[in-house]
Amino acid sequence: MAKKLVIKVTAGSDAPERCSQAFTVAAVAVASGVEVSLWLTGESAWFALPGRAAEFELPHAAPLPDLLDSIVSAGRVTLCTQCAARRDITEKDVIEGIRIAGAQVFVQEALGDETQALVY
Repeated sequence: MAKKLVIKVTAGSDAPERCSQAFTVAAVAVASGVEVSLWLTGESAWFALPGRAAEFELPHAAPLPDLLDSIVSAGRVTLCTQCAARRDITEKDVIEGIRIAGAQVFVQEALGDETQALVY
């Protein structure tokens, strides 16, 4: 089994099932003791802002704020640099514990030893 899981979520409210699945997999992995790095890109970038996850709704799915809180507290959440810039999001805007980083950092994480990468 991979010791680290890197997940890139590109979907937000525009594709709620795909979005929810990425957050659910990340939260379950964290709860299972796997080192998790969740990358927010594309429309999921908005979930780096306080209160935005609470606006997300999907029937029969775990609440996104709960999933995000568990991932931030026990894993790592990163907002894509370019995605943040396109949305005028800065470090001072994001939830505490979420960092902004670019493709070079993603590649380093995804290519690490015993790492599995997923894209949603």
